Amino acid sequence: MPDLPTPQDATETALFSECWDAVLSYADLCTAGSAAAAQLAREAFAQGIRQVREAEASTVRGTGRRSARLPRIPLLLTAVRATTADWEDTGQGHRLDPDLRLWLHSDKAARYTGPPLSRPVALRGLRDLQQADAELLWLAEAESLPLPLVARRLGLDPATAADELAQVRRLFRDRCHRNHLDSPMDAECRSYARLLDAVTRSPAADTPDDLSRHLATCVRCAEAAACLRLHGGGLPAALTGGVIGWGGLAYLERRRRATEARLGPGRPGGFDTGGAPADGPDRARVVRGGLMVAAVLVSGLALTVSLMQFGGTEADSATRSGDDRQAVADPDPYPPAGPGAPPAPASDTALSDGGKPPADPAPEQRAPDRSAPDKGTDTDTDPDTGTDPDTGTDPGPQGSTSATASPPRTTTPGEPAVCHAVYDPGNQWPDGFQATVTITTTAPLDSWRVAFTFRDGQRVTQMWDAEASQEGSRVTATAADYNKTVPAGGKLAFGFLASRTGKNSPPADITLNGRPCATG
Repeated sequence: MPDLPTPQDATETALFSECWDAVLSYADLCTAGSAAAAQLAREAFAQGIRQVREAEASTVRGTGRRSARLPRIPLLLTAVRATTADWEDTGQGHRLDPDLRLWLHSDKAARYTGPPLSRPVALRGLRDLQQADAELLWLAEAESLPLPLVARRLGLDPATAADELAQVRRLFRDRCHRNHLDSPMDAECRSYARLLDAVTRSPAADTPDDLSRHLATCVRCAEAAACLRLHGGGLPAALTGGVIGWGGLAYLERRRRATEARLGPGRPGGFDTGGAPADGPDRARVVRGGLMVAAVLVSGLALTVSLMQFGGTEADSATRSGDDRQAVADPDPYPPAGPGAPPAPASDTALSDGGKPPADPAPEQRAPDRSAPDKGTDTDTDPDTGTDPDTGTDPGPQGSTSATASPPRTTTPGEPAVCHAVYDPGNQWPDGFQATVTITTTAPLDSWRVAFTFRDGQRVTQMWDAEASQEGSRVTATAADYNKTVPAGGKLAFGFLASRTGKNSPPADITLNGRPCATG
């Protein structure tokens, strides 16, 4: 498993914090198991960051004109898609979602690697925008972030960010229209091109019956129509579906729910809009050099958060049906906070981008009918497990709070569970590290809680494939809905990021459902 790249400066630290959760969320959609999701995310993230660095370095060495490329987050998401294709080609396809494997062998996937003029118009249109405009469009539409937060992240004036976003949306429409006209098309598609442009410009325009029938049978013209029609709320779906490909709508739904949880009750704006730049003749766009300051502020807010819940609704037919796995949500900063940062909370709080949702998250502002389900909080207090050892839990999806349920099936009371623990510290940096815990149990489990004790003051800042809580040096990891059942002789695994100061000894006293595990 490759090491995650180490941030080179404060700007990259903020960048990693913004992007890692998106990569991990999409990787979770693409894989058939949580361990595979973590590995896919690591490989794709390392590959994508190399591409970002190479592009930015070429700008410095060259004339200063940046070659057309995608914004950072969609670039990293396309790296996930490319890595899944590599897995399929190298015999690791069994680790991918079955529907994704079918898609990888279809004509739809071939469009993303075929001739440039045959690729989806949304992908080409986003690439053709100026880098700052493309970032604004993606963060506001695909990541569903509140516009004041997007403005601060990009160094814009919050007071005029809405007008600038409207202008960027029109630019994106024009680029998509131009790319649609440049695409190879037959005579019928060509005859409808001008009509399609005229009909999609006005929300009051009716679609003629013959054009409607054509759009029902022509995939490429239908894709173009979705990008050209700025009214009706369909642009986010057209953007993510065209840029990501498989699972685009499901990814969009996860990001929307992430924003709902991040806003928290009573915070409709999600972010204070104060601190606008000084007055001037051109307040619409502030110097982009403010990006680093704004991004570091956002990264600092994220230090107090942990994983969040994503709902199980998969919005498009390409995504898995009947699968109750939930996405890894916006995690804490990457790499995790250094010494002196506050520990990640273990209870429900209002969070910034990338946190564990509160017990009753507020609705997302641009889609008020989408609300995260209410979750009960766990009030048990066993020091080893975080719950009553005689009472199991039915934990919510990772990053959520959990409610009590039937007790897990383990060995008889008083008898230690037969288990073996392996701790892999993985990648490390001066003030943090990443690690994975794997437990093998000889007894079948209906649910599980793994607890361990840090000996050098380490603090868990983000966890995936389990819900994390920490009291002092004692850490408890509770199963997510999708991985709580483990057969006899099976393995369970979860990973986390943590901060450290100096020494980084492995944890001690590892237990499974309150019973000690052998190590070594």
